[in-house]
Amino acid sequence: MTQQELTDWALANGWQMLAGVPSLTKPSAPKEAIVRMVFKATVVSVEVKKPAGKWEKVGSAAYKAVIADPDGEDMPRGLGFETIPSFSMLMRDNKDRQVFSGLGR
Repeated sequence: MTQQELTDWALANGWQMLAGVPSLTKPSAPKEAIVRMVFKATVVSVEVKKPAGKWEKVGSAAYKAVIADPDGEDMPRGLGFETIPSFSMLMRDNKDRQVFSGLGR
């Protein structure tokens, strides 16, 4: 996958751009990123914010090693998303918040 394909997937699945990178936020603090994708020249990394405020890399791969789900429904493989407990639920909460925040307008 390319950087643009990863960004498009993330934004379509509840992520939002914070500080220039796709990020997921806490349900209770929607302006504070707790998971982010960091793009470098040849690799993409997934980082999780620790309670102390430091970012810890949980997965990293070259763009060509990241494999998209053929159906487009599941998370791309190769970035370590499976190592984050309740990651799918966090993505769903972020996506629901985005959808329902637009209803009140």
